[in-house]
Amino acid sequence: MKPGLQKFLDVVRLRSLRARIFIILILVGILPNILMEMVIVKTYEIKAVEQRSETVQNQLKILANHLIANEFLENYNPNSPYKLESHEIIEAELDMLSNLYEGRVMIIGKSHRVLLDTYNISEGRTMISEEVVKCFRGENISNYDAEHGYIEMTTPIVNTTDDGDGTVQGVMLTSISDSTISSTMKSLNRNAIAVEIITIVLVVTFSFIVSGMLTRPFERITKAIAELKAGYSNEPISVKSYTETVHISDAFNQLQSRMKTLDDSRKEFVSNVSHELKTPLTSMKVLADSLIAQPDAPAELYREFMGDIASEIDRENSIITDLLALTKMDLNTQEVNISSVNIGDLAEIILKRLRPIARKKDIELTLEEQREVVADVDEVKMSLIMTNLVENAIKYNKEHGTVKVSLDSDIQYFTFIVEDTGCGIPEESLPLIYERFYRVDKSHSREIGGTGLGLAITRSAVLLHRGSISVTSEEGAGSTFTVKIPLTYVGN
Repeated sequence: MKPGLQKFLDVVRLRSLRARIFIILILVGILPNILMEMVIVKTYEIKAVEQRSETVQNQLKILANHLIANEFLENYNPNSPYKLESHEIIEAELDMLSNLYEGRVMIIGKSHRVLLDTYNISEGRTMISEEVVKCFRGENISNYDAEHGYIEMTTPIVNTTDDGDGTVQGVMLTSISDSTISSTMKSLNRNAIAVEIITIVLVVTFSFIVSGMLTRPFERITKAIAELKAGYSNEPISVKSYTETVHISDAFNQLQSRMKTLDDSRKEFVSNVSHELKTPLTSMKVLADSLIAQPDAPAELYREFMGDIASEIDRENSIITDLLALTKMDLNTQEVNISSVNIGDLAEIILKRLRPIARKKDIELTLEEQREVVADVDEVKMSLIMTNLVENAIKYNKEHGTVKVSLDSDIQYFTFIVEDTGCGIPEESLPLIYERFYRVDKSHSREIGGTGLGLAITRSAVLLHRGSISVTSEEGAGSTFTVKIPLTYVGN
């Protein structure tokens, strides 16, 4: 798939970090604006309805007092050709109020009969509705019907006595238009939409620019990795824009360094294998050619040369055996034969086997057990771990030195520690001692013997047991190897 198409699909599926930042910024920028507009418009609507209702209600209360004062409910007859002047004034006031608020006012008597209707439609009819009934009980009702555009309210006509009490003599049922409120709301909505459009354009532009700026360091990392992959550069990448990019750069540089180390190790391993295998062959070839060139050589010389050839064959066989053992230590293919083993008894056997080697250099070999340790291990590989570590401690030790082996455990792991008083390991060599064929002192490698594969094999065997191996060393003072292995084996 083409990179451009893949990038587009990543954006559409929101797998792109830039797309996600872009969407988040848009939501953060636009949603509050829309919510604020809705709250402001709704708040205005509620407040405007309350104010309009309160204003009309105050005027209706004044009219209600006029009705009581002029005994309108007792004496008013809409069909009479003769009306009191006060009644005509009240009718005029009601008509004026109705026209002013583009509404309708009905006066309902105590018998629920409509005495006056400014629309002249319901006069003489009986009006029994929930609002009227509640108002006769003393409850003022005010309802806003935004769908049909009117406010309906009830006003009790109360005849108040001197002691402050009063009875409801009638009800004014009023409906007024919300045209003023509606027109203002439409204007507010138009302005709000215009503001929203401008805000959306600004937020989208801002989000596009900012998301690009925020993700640009990651793009630089991707570009640097691509250049490194293509082979245009071998330099470490460094993008210090954010803490996260610094961490990514450092992690990648460490990975790159590790890969380079592994590649160098592979090349060195091939070179070392070739050298280690070729050296005995070269020696055998030289010895054989010497014998061929001397057909009359004495038997003693033949025996000496054949002995040297046999030694070189043993050395070649030892190298090949260790290489095969190391190959079989592959974590994915190596079989382990787990059994319950007394680690202390196994250590005693290993030390007994190696004490003759230690006596040649007058090295004291001791075992210190803090407690009895029984663990689920592969006995053969555990023997290999102990033998290699103790044998190295003897080989690289000084005359009259000491090798102390310690054994301890807790509820999960046991530790096998080998301390020596040998020459120690230089600090710069500590990370390399597990590499195949690596030798700290190459000048004495032939004298000391071995193949240079012991610690590599030991580390692989430890990892097969899901354990760990570590070393501390001081040059000229000795080294301490610590092996930590679970008491109970946990497979793949």
